[in-house]
Amino acid sequence: MRAIVWTRYGPPEGLRLEEIPEPTPDAREIRVRVFATTAAAGDCELRALRFSFGLRLLVRLLMGPLRPRNKVLGQEFSGVVDAVGRAVSRFRVGDPVFGTTGFRFGAYADYVCLPESSPDAALTGKPTRMTFEEAAAVPTGGLEALHFLRRAGDLADRRVLIVGAGGGIGTFAIQLAKFFGAHVTAVDREEKREAMLSVGADRVLDFAREDYTAGAERYDVVFDVVGKSPYAATLAILAPRGVYLLGNPNLRTMMRGFWTSRTTATNVKFGAAKPTTEDLEFLRGLIESGRVRSLIDRRFPLERMVDAHRYVDTGSALGKVVITVSPGSDTTGGSSLRGAGFNRV
Repeated sequence: MRAIVWTRYGPPEGLRLEEIPEPTPDAREIRVRVFATTAAAGDCELRALRFSFGLRLLVRLLMGPLRPRNKVLGQEFSGVVDAVGRAVSRFRVGDPVFGTTGFRFGAYADYVCLPESSPDAALTGKPTRMTFEEAAAVPTGGLEALHFLRRAGDLADRRVLIVGAGGGIGTFAIQLAKFFGAHVTAVDREEKREAMLSVGADRVLDFAREDYTAGAERYDVVFDVVGKSPYAATLAILAPRGVYLLGNPNLRTMMRGFWTSRTTATNVKFGAAKPTTEDLEFLRGLIESGRVRSLIDRRFPLERMVDAHRYVDTGSALGKVVITVSPGSDTTGGSSLRGAGFNRV
């Protein structure tokens, strides 16, 4: 099968299209024919080791000191089940699905195997009102946004400021905060204004022209998706007993957050989401009811993964950058493989 092989840490040119053996599902696994995946910001950061010095060392210990042991990146995917293990009960061959592999990765390929149930991955049926490409753009951003906003508590009638609101997590954060009843101010580039308004933002600030920490307005919740908000100045715009959500903090910011939470009435919260099927099904319900949708900036075929990563590295992507793996995956179908000769293994 085709796969994008991760050959070295560093620039996108370390990703190469190669032929590798197809995976075989074990008794409790399914194999998905991948129709679409994404060039997620997290995949790009991992590829380039774009972390603080201490975290880079930790990642090298986990992923390989000199070169990556896990040869195929990619967490988000959508596709169709094409083989199931003998103990699988939730899925049948031909089922259209979407989800995230978690730290197993492997979605940058024609096929990926994963357990039908797992504590560190999420998998469920694809929303019927989404294409495969639209569905592939949901899991990581949607689950991260849901995780952080839930940690802020009841959002009804609260003022929420989202920094980095035009990206893969931020566009879902806008929609979820509105669903939970918040008034949302979105901060990002001016060219993303109309898109952020289209998914529910009540107000949009261009960070290049407006200092969102300089005004008189106070917010009940500030969600910094990208980890670039000025720490002290952001605390100053929080309302009493406000919540500061840090989506991508460095070690120094985390230490400051611990101290702030311990010594003041402000709550600083961070920590990545643990993907669960239950949360993904919650998002699917919102999608099917028309409350949540994905925004796709650009689409690239699998063989242009290097170009996709280069574009994500610019930081200008609106919503998600989607990778089309299988031709014809831009339809909402998927049941055509059911009964097509694929077997339980």
